[in-house]
Amino acid sequence: MLTRRHCLAITIMSASAGRAHAAWPDRPVRLIVPFPPGSGTDVLARFIAEPFAKQLGQTVVIDNRPGGNGVVGAQAGATAAPNGLTLTMLGTSAAAINPHMIRRLPYDPLKDFTPIGGVAHQPYVLVIDPTRPERDLPSFLEAGRRNPNGLTFSTGNAGSLIMGHMLGRAAGIKVTPVPYRGGAEAAADVSAGRIDFNLADFHHAMSQAAGGRLRAIAVTTGDAFPLAPLVPPLSTALPGFDANVWFSIAVPAATPPEIITSAGRALQATLADAELGRRLMEMGLVPMPKTPAEMKRHMEEQLVIWGQRVTAAGIEPQ
Repeated sequence: MLTRRHCLAITIMSASAGRAHAAWPDRPVRLIVPFPPGSGTDVLARFIAEPFAKQLGQTVVIDNRPGGNGVVGAQAGATAAPNGLTLTMLGTSAAAINPHMIRRLPYDPLKDFTPIGGVAHQPYVLVIDPTRPERDLPSFLEAGRRNPNGLTFSTGNAGSLIMGHMLGRAAGIKVTPVPYRGGAEAAADVSAGRIDFNLADFHHAMSQAAGGRLRAIAVTTGDAFPLAPLVPPLSTALPGFDANVWFSIAVPAATPPEIITSAGRALQATLADAELGRRLMEMGLVPMPKTPAEMKRHMEEQLVIWGQRVTAAGIEPQ
């Protein structure tokens, strides 16, 4: 039987618990970036850190944990204390590609994480050596079909590897991947004429094209990309081709729902900032302000889609 004293104690405990959640975050928040400083994911994280911190009322500290195509950082985020003080930049590689390419992945993107929301998405850009005789996408693909050896493509990450195979399959061209440690090195050998093409990060590709070091001949979107209106989508020559990469922020799955809701609202408010939107667009990033529930569904769908792409490319998990 509950006495008056017991009831009073329960009331006080409930009120204290409510204040504890309401006080979140009461300390600086760590944002794990599973890629090195200067990478596209890192640049995006640093862009949003300051305005996100203003919404949270606490400092956001970037913690780079590179390695294994995002595995090291994602594992660190998945096993962090579920108190909302450790967030993880979770994107296409770690959440949708790694589960199909790494046999003993030490985390499950759906079971070990809950997204607080989407951040941004962007296409890759098909770039070639500007001194090549082919000036556009149709002529480049035709040259590849005529060449009995097909085309070589450089790849600095899993996303570009899969998209390169997608392109070869859709175009009916034999393609041979050449691995590099990162996207910058992968694009550099295309510029030097040693590799036929690269599917590059949007900002890097367009800045190199503007400087005359690469020629951008297509974006990987299904429709025209408004940030590059003069660069046609691959779908103009390869109907149905449509692939981009996306970024979200996630917390450990056991994080209290109240914190997930608060964090999600803070992220939505952050992405509504006009100045941040302008800076993201300059980088070729389109804001993707999905709610936690919407982002969860997106992750589930993308996990299936990228699995199909990996299988079609004939890539065996390692």
